[in-house]
Amino acid sequence: MNEKLDRLLDHLDTFLPKPLTEEQWKSSTAFRWRRRDSIFGSIGFLQPVKHVSDITFEDLQNIDRQRDAIRDNTKNFIQRKPANNILLTGARGTGKSSLIKASLHEFASQGLRLVEVEKEHLADLADITELLAERPERFIIFCDDLSFEDGESGYKAMKSALDGSVSAQVDNILIYATSNRRHLLPEYMKDNESYVHNDDGEIHPGEVVEEKISLSERFGLWLSFYPPKQDEYLAIVAHWLQHFGLSSKEIEAARSEALVWALERGSRSGRVAWQFAKHWAGSKA
Repeated sequence: MNEKLDRLLDHLDTFLPKPLTEEQWKSSTAFRWRRRDSIFGSIGFLQPVKHVSDITFEDLQNIDRQRDAIRDNTKNFIQRKPANNILLTGARGTGKSSLIKASLHEFASQGLRLVEVEKEHLADLADITELLAERPERFIIFCDDLSFEDGESGYKAMKSALDGSVSAQVDNILIYATSNRRHLLPEYMKDNESYVHNDDGEIHPGEVVEEKISLSERFGLWLSFYPPKQDEYLAIVAHWLQHFGLSSKEIEAARSEALVWALERGSRSGRVAWQFAKHWAGSKA
């Protein structure tokens, strides 16, 4: 009977996620929070990222103010000085996620680690925090392209993790999130009906609006991003073409095609510039 039980336990063990070894903790700079279904229910675990982005702050052009703000905040965090959770909002493809990846590249050698958590797993934030709290490393929990619909469970979990839980915020964890929505929730015309007008003419947001801005207000630092102007877009294209080894003459010759490329996509952004540069450099190789 005992042998059968041991075999059964060994069999079940193969389906359960393994906790990270000390070697994995030390050799990995980035992790993803995953969930795996089992007969015991859905189990969360950290998975090391094998291929980490090597983008640097120097690669990110024309967002100097945002770059300096996130670099300084992260540097303070690494040096165990006061630092804020950050919400990066604005136009798509303008470098929000890339700045967070560049932060890891800059400070990984000083003990910074990144944990990427998808929106559907935000309800696990308390478990993730408990897992990371005893580690000596400094962790940024990274939530990319964050937005919520009304009533989603991850919304309340994020609020608690930022500033609403009975437990104290953990010293070695910050949350960096990106979003196209500044208030992270959809906003409707009918929300304006909840505003209150005082006799003196002052306008105060009602409960509906207050709730919608309450999560974003818990981030200590807001960084806004905007589409680059034409000359800024061309400068980003030139940077990446130079990165791919093209000469100044070849870069100059690509300007008009870079503008057509952006026009066809209906936007100018760092991402569009990067995509064009790959296309152009590849076609000239």
